[in-house]
Amino acid sequence: MTTLAVEEFDDRVVVTLHRPEARNAINAAMVAELHDVCAALEAEPRLLLITGAGGTFAAGADIGELRDRGREQALQGINRAVFDRIAKLPLPAVAAVDGYALGGGAELAYACDVRLASPAAVFGNPEPGLGILAAAGACWRLRELVGASVAKQVLLAGRRLDADDALRFGLVAEVVPAEKLLERAHAVLDRMARSGPLALRLTKLVADGGGHPLTDDLAQAILFESDDKRARMDAFLAGGRS
Repeated sequence: MTTLAVEEFDDRVVVTLHRPEARNAINAAMVAELHDVCAALEAEPRLLLITGAGGTFAAGADIGELRDRGREQALQGINRAVFDRIAKLPLPAVAAVDGYALGGGAELAYACDVRLASPAAVFGNPEPGLGILAAAGACWRLRELVGASVAKQVLLAGRRLDADDALRFGLVAEVVPAEKLLERAHAVLDRMARSGPLALRLTKLVADGGGHPLTDDLAQAILFESDDKRARMDAFLAGGRS
């Protein structure tokens, strides 16, 4: 890997965006390497933590590359495709955002299931100022996350959301001092890891699908027959009796 630092553990993978010369801007090489990470997590589901090196999450997509892309590349959805893949991973992804998360960097954070931020975090989508739109998920993901009014302020009026704004609007779960950001992100992952892996996976699948009574019932039917459910409930009941 040339643009990412990847650490693998039994229950999680930690990915650090690492292009210090470009403030971790997302280029084609990084997209390809993120696809490789996704392939590994699809084959062996684990939790994912994404962060950025050097006090920046990702300052956008690589403008030099975007300048040379045309209609055919736009129709391929180069950045969108990898962000969609991250959003659809079997187990949750957490973004730990320190510093700028702009343009494609913001869209990468939006694709994660949970976001934590340092006080220095800034989210924004300045794409219209470059003559393009935020086409890698911001136009609909941000609306789902913060509502139409705030999303339009960001997408149309160029508003940037600082850490306090992001917390107030529900874009991030917590604001944590930068020196404790990764520690706190790992604590969130630790809590997730204590859940039943199949239960966590099916909960994400149902929640991402918008929910439906029949879907809930079918997912629950699978879980009710699982050995993990029986073992966890037996342990709970045994603990309650002691």
